[in-house]
Amino acid sequence: MNEDAVQELISRKPELKSKRDKLAAMKAGSYCIHRSWGFGQIRDYDAGDQKLIIDFVDKPGHKMDPAFCLNTMEVLADDHILVRKQTEPEVIQEMIDKRPADLLVELLKQYPNNAATGVEVESVLTRVVGEGAFKRWWTRARREIARDPRIASPARKTGVYVLREEPVSMEEEILQDFKSTRSPRRKVGLAEKLFQAAKENADFRDPLGEVLETLDAIVRESRQLTEAERLHAAIVRDDFARLLGRDPGQLDPTTASLVAEARELPEVVAELPAAYQSRVLEVIVEAFPAEWKEVAFNLLKTSSGKFTSDCINFLLEHDLAEEILDTLKRWQTEQNLRAPLLLWIVKNRNSKRFRKIIGDLIAPRLLSSIFFAIDYEALQTAGTRRIPLAEELSDDQELITDLLAEADAETARDLANTLLLNQGFEELTKKSLLARFIKQFPTIQSLVAGEAEEREERLLVSRESHDRRTAELQEIIQKKIPENSRAIAAAREHGDLRENSEYKMAKQDQSVLLAKRAQLERELARAQVTDFQNATTDQVGIGTIVTLKDLNTGEQLEYTILGAWDSDPEKHIISYKTPLAASLLTHRIGEQVSVRIGDHENMVEIVGIRRYVDEAQG
Repeated sequence: MNEDAVQELISRKPELKSKRDKLAAMKAGSYCIHRSWGFGQIRDYDAGDQKLIIDFVDKPGHKMDPAFCLNTMEVLADDHILVRKQTEPEVIQEMIDKRPADLLVELLKQYPNNAATGVEVESVLTRVVGEGAFKRWWTRARREIARDPRIASPARKTGVYVLREEPVSMEEEILQDFKSTRSPRRKVGLAEKLFQAAKENADFRDPLGEVLETLDAIVRESRQLTEAERLHAAIVRDDFARLLGRDPGQLDPTTASLVAEARELPEVVAELPAAYQSRVLEVIVEAFPAEWKEVAFNLLKTSSGKFTSDCINFLLEHDLAEEILDTLKRWQTEQNLRAPLLLWIVKNRNSKRFRKIIGDLIAPRLLSSIFFAIDYEALQTAGTRRIPLAEELSDDQELITDLLAEADAETARDLANTLLLNQGFEELTKKSLLARFIKQFPTIQSLVAGEAEEREERLLVSRESHDRRTAELQEIIQKKIPENSRAIAAAREHGDLRENSEYKMAKQDQSVLLAKRAQLERELARAQVTDFQNATTDQVGIGTIVTLKDLNTGEQLEYTILGAWDSDPEKHIISYKTPLAASLLTHRIGEQVSVRIGDHENMVEIVGIRRYVDEAQG
């Protein structure tokens, strides 16, 4: 657009007078970036149509109203990094390949105060580098950028990259932060970064003696740290001592003494950063000369992730393969194999290194332990948090086949039934897993029909839980769906629906809302409200409070069995659909029942049955 075209547009639309400079910048040959269509170049201005002609990457010759462009498009300066990629492609490509820090410096010069957020930086550099190659390139580039003294890098993606007036090395910057902060926790975190920087820069050693003294004082004197945080600080302190050629054993307190003094060592280790958990194993023999073996097995029992492998390898290095196998079998019998350890077993079942210690465990009984661990974790977990063991069972196509290799039809049927009752899987996942059972044992097909019939049965629910679900459905129908419809309509006004991110997000929200609405409508259609008045004390039923006596410990437990949607574990209120309630239903006072409570499968005796409504009215 030339000056005459700008003036004509303003005379026709006086409200654009304040935007004269932006309109004047829309000259032929200028490069621009559009909110939806990305990078482009203004080719010309059609005075007849009064529209700009813009060559976007995927929309050449696209016509746009200049007034509309004011809010959706930015005209780029001639020295902008995206423009230079077109005008100086070889220079920019050389920076991409060899000098990523220089590329960021050039980009930051384009922003006010030479500062831009991580989101802004990544958005532009994705276009410069290319979307397909950006992720891998950025992972490498960030390491170089973090070491560049010209750039202050943020700790988080939402932070700000700043082009410094005076260069400051990464080591100097961390050291300044270390000296200025008063928080012992933050000092330890900064000391970790200093240690990594010092390992990569052999010339950076002089200030580390002061850092070591500070860390030693924190370990010795700080009262602000938990046991785990103090142990973490001691391990970092020891790393600095070794780097400076000093003996960590001469520092007091030693890491071994802190490990020995820990009141609940497994809990302390669980709170350590994952990268430091294995360091406890390095001092465990020194900390517990007589009982280190027992301590190591206790750590294995509650371990998770990489620390599980570390514990196993530690025990193998001490020639304890047979004891590992015996212990794992004992824990399986006691129902004490926890989900993270089970996950490690199934992931390593084909490993030659571990075959001797876990080969005998790959059997139907292990699948029972897996189902129990998943069900238990689902009962203890609020919301829809992922259960890694359940995901592994679903993702590993050969796992169920391997575990059922030695099973007979009756055992497989029992396990399939356990799967159907398990609360740790979605219905579609259950069907997928059940299909693997049926492939090996076709007679299990009848369970599918039985389960389908069960799903069509009426659900007995309390008035309160029915009202809650009804209110949730009404909120979706009366509030959330109309709001979503308005959002879709508003998003349509932004133009091309194929490139309209707001429209796509609103449509995705619509799919979620409609699916939730359908689910609630199906559940409410099956629901039958009950006031539990028909409950009797003759036998355990829906609407009863049952008192159990653990025949192993003598401890008495009390559970209230209510409707399908009633659950309050803290108050021992459970749904009649849970495995625990199902195992108790129809039994009478004096009868003994095998139930699973917590981590254990126990024999209990029913010693009392009361009506819930009598207690509630009382």
